[in-house]
Amino acid sequence: MSRKAIDRRTFLALGAGAFAVAMTPFAFRRGRIVRRTIPVMGTIAEVAVVDDDAAAAQAAIDAAFAELRAVDAAMSRFSAGSDVGRLNREGARGPVAVSPETAHVLEEALRWARATDGRFDPCLGLAIELWDVNRRHEPPPAGAVRRLAGRHLYRALDVDTWRGAHVARFTDADVAVDLGGIAKGHAVDRAVAALRARGIGRAFVNAGGDLYAMGASEDNDPWQVGIQSAADPSRIERVIAVEDAAVATSGDYLQCFRFGGRRYHHLLDPGSGEPWRTDGRSLTIVAGRCVDADAGATACFGAPDPDAAVRRAAPGARMA
Repeated sequence: MSRKAIDRRTFLALGAGAFAVAMTPFAFRRGRIVRRTIPVMGTIAEVAVVDDDAAAAQAAIDAAFAELRAVDAAMSRFSAGSDVGRLNREGARGPVAVSPETAHVLEEALRWARATDGRFDPCLGLAIELWDVNRRHEPPPAGAVRRLAGRHLYRALDVDTWRGAHVARFTDADVAVDLGGIAKGHAVDRAVAALRARGIGRAFVNAGGDLYAMGASEDNDPWQVGIQSAADPSRIERVIAVEDAAVATSGDYLQCFRFGGRRYHHLLDPGSGEPWRTDGRSLTIVAGRCVDADAGATACFGAPDPDAAVRRAAPGARMA
């Protein structure tokens, strides 16, 4: 894979938590960027490393990609053989063995659920399947929506150990785990740890909008992240400086359909069982860990005071 020049000042936020990095020629003064992309976790992930040693950069990127793939293999609800796939199939019948890492992410998700009184609920898999806004053209039957509304289903997920193994189970047959609001953030954190373990200090990792900027850019300034306008996705609404921090955005304007004059999007209100009704179109969270930026952007979308909500759940995190 050849090196490509990146203007460290141009990150383009593509909404609904998606970021892309615009490629622009630039005369580097401090190092060169080695950049690669792969399809993983249902999106395109990219890793870019600022380092003059191209071989070391490529090896570090390989290690980062391996971490992203490992999380995808364990936590995708679309794979019958993943931990989450097996848990959704068998968890209502009894304890299901999961990896220590999957157990850790389930516990992180439950921590966010408790801290937000269920605004973040990792057990809404059936409701997410019911709405399926990328394929639907009208809302699902009201009765089916009501059946899953206001249930606090996360309370029916138990994560424990049994005979030295990590296990999880459901105490409600309507539970189906979906870690789409947290697993990518965790995967980015894993990839960042892999880069650091190989001596990399300046890089970015972006998995479909869950992004971590490591250190400074190639000329020792912070990376600049552009936040896309929800009203006009072709326009950058504002730019934030990021250094050793994670960024995630949730928005209602990419994964959605319109019916009866209303936009129905993919961000579900666990209380009503339907997409959040809110005047805000997007929410961007900055945090020390990408797992918190990811969960925070999902949990606090539509909150009356999202900044206070995210700070309660993850001290140090904030709205951008």
